[in-house]
Amino acid sequence: MKGAADRVRDEIRALTAYHVAPAAGLVKLDAMENPYRLGPAVAEELGRHLAGVAINRYPDPQAPRLKALLREAMAIPDGLDMVLGNGSDEILQMIAVVLAKPGATMLALEPSFAMYRMSAISAGMGYAGIDLSPDFSLDLPAMLAAIDRLRPALVWIAYPNNPTGNLFERQAVIEIVKASTGLVVVDEAYYPFSGGATLLGEVGRHPNLVLVRTVSKLGLAGLRLGLAVGPRDWLGEVEKVRLPYNVNVLTAAAAEFILERREVLEEQTRAIVRDRGILESGLDAIAGIRRYPSAANFVLVRVPDGPRAFESLKSRGILVRSFHGSHPLLAHCLRLTVGTPDENASLLAALAQATG
Repeated sequence: MKGAADRVRDEIRALTAYHVAPAAGLVKLDAMENPYRLGPAVAEELGRHLAGVAINRYPDPQAPRLKALLREAMAIPDGLDMVLGNGSDEILQMIAVVLAKPGATMLALEPSFAMYRMSAISAGMGYAGIDLSPDFSLDLPAMLAAIDRLRPALVWIAYPNNPTGNLFERQAVIEIVKASTGLVVVDEAYYPFSGGATLLGEVGRHPNLVLVRTVSKLGLAGLRLGLAVGPRDWLGEVEKVRLPYNVNVLTAAAAEFILERREVLEEQTRAIVRDRGILESGLDAIAGIRRYPSAANFVLVRVPDGPRAFESLKSRGILVRSFHGSHPLLAHCLRLTVGTPDENASLLAALAQATG
């Protein structure tokens, strides 16, 4: 009998599973989560609401009420289709599976979200990455040349980008859409913190443009709910590979409840954007740290010694994300999630010691 080593695809065996660092007992500033929980009164009301959910029944696979609330909350035009996922990670996987014809290639910018590459490999697609410029801006000539050379079936663009935090030039993204003969998917996971920067108004104007969003960064990361928005001809095909009942009844009920009270999340988002500015000012005051502009709920910094700074912060009870060694452009870079004011103050004090 042959074992896994003989049966598993070589490209899967070569992968490393997506790593989530243990965070027990640490100030968790590594995963771009909203640091604020629901207030006691809203949380208690939510608990009572969820107690009435029929968990003995399968969810409605079309989730019409949830889709209507998402459409209203995100100002999604009625003419655009929507597919829901168990987090936007599942959306990535579904789109890759749909487009994984033999010889098909996925194209993405690098450094960017690691799951783009992983979803391509999992689906059996080819993958090509195009480096950003040293300042993390989009190298449009290089991207257009790659599109012309590779004719990718799928292009991913994060807007704002993760882990760099910056917004690419809007017109450059539109040029990529126009130049592509395949599907272009713009990932707007960090849209709430971007000052209103979005490509949503372009979806429908371009037949090959799809948008992906999530409620995770708004404060509902534990619910795992993402969505794709785009033309019916594309999303109708994606819908075919969506697993039945992929959004469970508790997720749907909780998301509906919170979306009807979304002013709670909007207030938290405003606080995070405000505190991002305070954190950025504090980082600028620490000698030896280079802080990059952010339109997200995190800030990327370059320090003199990334591994040493990461371990120093961890020893002081603060967990951030180190990207040193993941890509040459990210040498000695740490990604810092915006936390509460107290968490941010502790982070700044610890960073000053770690890099001093």
